This record gives sequence, structure tokens and C-alpha cells, in this order.
Amino acid sequence: MQNNYSQIGGRSPILDLTRRQADALQLRLVAHGIQAQVFIAMRYWHPMTSEVVKEILAGEFNEVVLLPLYPQFSQATTGSSIHEWSRLTKKQGLNIPTRMVCCYPRHPGLVDAFVENINSSLAKFSNIPVENIDLVFSAHGVPVSYIQKGDPYQVHIEETVHRVVERGKWKSPLTLCYQSKVGPVQWLKPSLVETVERLASEGRKYLLIIPIAFVSDHIETLHEIHIDARGIAKSRGVQQFELMPALNDHPKFIGCLTDLVVQQLTQSVLCTTCETLWRGNNKRVKPKKCPQYKSSVEHESRSSGIDIT
Repeated sequence: MQNNYSQIGGRSPILDLTRRQADALQLRLVAHGIQAQVFIAMRYWHPMTSEVVKEILAGEFNEVVLLPLYPQFSQATTGSSIHEWSRLTKKQGLNIPTRMVCCYPRHPGLVDAFVENINSSLAKFSNIPVENIDLVFSAHGVPVSYIQKGDPYQVHIEETVHRVVERGKWKSPLTLCYQSKVGPVQWLKPSLVETVERLASEGRKYLLIIPIAFVSDHIETLHEIHIDARGIAKSRGVQQFELMPALNDHPKFIGCLTDLVVQQLTQSVLCTTCETLWRGNNKRVKPKKCPQYKSSVEHESRSSGIDIT
């Protein structure tokens, strides 16, 4: 792993990029007349969540908004982070009103930011017809067992891809795949490597990889895609392989984050994304792992007899 970091500049840029996101968000909030301080809380590196809880305890804050940098909810990402926040606030004695952004897989600002980044990346293919360029949407994978137990992550990923493609109106072929598998259990498929190998075997020569679940560039975009997957593609005859930069501090993505926070502070917002998507295709497993799914349907269930357990 250390060798991988040495190939992308010696360290991950994720903290620097997240600081840029936080600074840009704070400026936007001030412009909206909201006097807020934006903190970064990380799970596995500083500033750790416990450090941020301590900072808030030392300040004069009367409300917290939890804003995950995961547009698509999963129990492995947002769910785990919220659980850690709850555990540490209880342990450290932080007890102030707290609101939570659950997910935002189809927020217009998120979608527009992706579309603009894709268009900028497509411009790198000089004089190549768009029909010859494959759009490969790559998301971080999760075990299939998570989905079977009601994790809405796969539905959220598919919704983001759908909205982005609908907005972009490209004529390029597209594929959704998953990356970063660890361990022996079955994960969502197809994998990024399988996808690259398949497209190359079909004679496809121009690939644009779009990290659809990563909002900051880090080891999984800069090495796993930009170096590892690129090497596989080139060894199998792909002529041009491009990686779309993550959203990072794209103005429209920062606008999306701003809107999410403003909504939480000024409105009584209940996320109905999971409930709406499930009703659009109720052959899927109910999104029971979504923390707001039950709340969004419990009123209707009482009046219609719908089972939400």
C-alpha cells in the first residue's frame, strides 16, 4: 500500500481536497446569512471524529448538521460514520440538537457537476466520435449480502447514473461497474477490471472512467483507476484511457452541499429518496437499512396497511 501512495505523490490528497470543500461550503453558507463553522470529521485519519466532538464541546454551538460526503447511502459508509458519531457524542457528553443529511443521489447540483466534469473529460478525446467512447461509471463496491438485507446503495448508484446520463444526453455506450473489492465474499458486479477487460476484448479503444461514488480524488481513483486499470486497458489494446476527476470543490457540487445544509437548517426535511425509489421498483428488497425510510412511510403504512418491517 505504501508503494501505491508513493506513485500518487507520497500521500493521499483527500484531506487537502476535503478542506477545500469545507472552506468553500463555509463561504457559501455565510453568503446565505448562516453563521456556521464547517468541521471535517474522519474515521481513519486526523481530524478524527472524537477530536471534532471535543472541539464542538469547547465551542458555543447550539445545533449540528451531519453532512456525509457520500451521495449514495450505505450502511458501510454513511451508516457506519453516523453510528460512530452517535457513539462518540454519547461517550464524550455532547448533547445538542443534531440534524442529518441522509443521502443525495439525485440532487440537481450533484448531477450537473458530474455532467460538466464528464463533458470536460470527453473533450480530451480529440476527433473521436462519441459513439466510439465508452462511458464507464465506477462505484465503490459493497458485499451483495448488504443489498440483500436492505441496503439501498445499489439503487442509489443506479439512480445517480440514470440522472447523469439523462441530463448529459450523450450517445456514447455506458457501463456501470464496481471496484475496490476486498475479502472472499461476493460483491456487486461486474468489477472495474472485468469491465475493462471485456470492453477491450470487444475491440473498444476509447474509455472514459467516471468515479460516480467518489466526491474527492484519493487512492481509489488516482491509483486503482488511473494506474492499475489504465495499465490493464493499455496491455489489452485500448488506445486512450481517461479518468474523469472527482467532483472535489466543483462549484456546482459545493452548491449542492450548501443547499442540503440550508434545507436542514430552515425546513423540516425528511428524506424520501429510498421510499420513492423503492415504490418505483418494489420488486427490490425494501431499503430497511436507510435510517429515514421507515419514518417516510410509517404514516402511509398506518392508513393503508403497508408492511414496512
